[in-house]
This record gives sequence, C-alpha cells and structure tokens, in this order.
Amino acid sequence: MYFEARGRFLEELFEYAALAMFETMTNTKDIKPLSRVEVKDKGFDLENALYRWLEDLLIIHETKNMVFSKFKVHYVRKVNDGYEFYGEAWGEEFDESRHESKVVVKAVTYSLMEIKKENDCWICRVVLDI
Repeated sequence: MYFEARGRFLEELFEYAALAMFETMTNTKDIKPLSRVEVKDKGFDLENALYRWLEDLLIIHETKNMVFSKFKVHYVRKVNDGYEFYGEAWGEEFDESRHESKVVVKAVTYSLMEIKKENDCWICRVVLDI
C-alpha cells in the first residue's frame, strides 16, 4: 500500500500520515476518540522519525488492539543526532461489530519513502507492507 500525505508543517504531515495508515486498516470515521496514547521517540533522520512514529503507533495497534482516528503531534524538531517528536493519538479498541476490517498492515517500510518540502507544503510518500 503506497500513500501520500501532505501538511503545512512537519507536525501536520506526521498527523496526516498516521491517519492515512489507519484509514488503510479501517474506516477512521467510525472510531471514537475514547482513549489517548502518547508517543515520544526519535529518529536518526527525518524519514526515520516518520517511520518510528508510524511504527510505534502500529505496535500499539497490534499489542493493545487499538485503532486511532485523531492525532496531535506537538513537535518534530531537529536535535544533534537526528529528529525527535512527541505526539498523541486518540482511539478505541477495535470492535469487529462496529469497525470495518480493510487490510492488515504488517509493517511500515522504507521502500520508496520520501519526505520533501514543496513551496509551503510538506509531502511524504510511504509504503506499508500489507
């Protein structure tokens, strides 16, 4: 599964990338934002930071059976050894009676991953292993 996300800022780009990943799995409009999780991590470069953000959310999905529909990334910032980020996700436990099951995302990949800034817009392209 290959998706493109856009945002005015890196934080918004990360939020839309997470929404795209969960939309691949289910209809995010059916997910109630009942529970909140925090994700704080870092990557050795910007692509790795985006990878870690999505992979961290995917791990929470797999270990806690959670799906998410709302995301707020508070910062993505350059540090000496890469980029660090802090964000939150809101969702609920997956319920097959209410949530459509689209495809299973096995992993986030680096294949064809790209992050670039065009004019006033950040763009990312990500391949998910399904």
